[in-house]
Amino acid sequence: MSDLSLTILPESANDAQAIERLHERTFGPGRFVLSAYRLREHVDHRLDLSFTARIGTLLVGSVRQLPICIGDTPALLLGPLTVEPPFRSRGVGRALLDRALKDARAKGHTLVVLVGDEAYYSRVGFKMIPKGRTDMPGPVDHRRLLVAELVEGAFDNVSGPIRPDWAFAREILKSR
Repeated sequence: MSDLSLTILPESANDAQAIERLHERTFGPGRFVLSAYRLREHVDHRLDLSFTARIGTLLVGSVRQLPICIGDTPALLLGPLTVEPPFRSRGVGRALLDRALKDARAKGHTLVVLVGDEAYYSRVGFKMIPKGRTDMPGPVDHRRLLVAELVEGAFDNVSGPIRPDWAFAREILKSR
């Protein structure tokens, strides 16, 4: 990253269109059938825990976090994490991940779940969730269902379906 001046900032409401175009370019229309998107249909992501990566004024990456529950245990769903193709393999994704996990921990969150490649995400503490311990709506490759404990042992006795955090959704609706 030494040749680029990267800035990681909390996502703002004004970033929504640029991020949607980034998702469209990097994931295509097939993204809407993925299990993680089924959760995103029901609850908005947390702006205070979602971030953009910029070089100057150019948006080059984004990561979002959505409030979920695993059974009755509150958690976050990380994703989508995306970086513009010309800026991949330059530390942008890692910088977004580090900031997202650091701020989630600082705000008292204990678990973050995602669907992704364990080889990539294990570098920041994610590990595969044992099959049968939890499930997501729709089809999901259980080998790609990962969890990071932001507090050691936070996942020890957690199990159940992954679902939107309806309590958080109600709070957001009341505040509008």
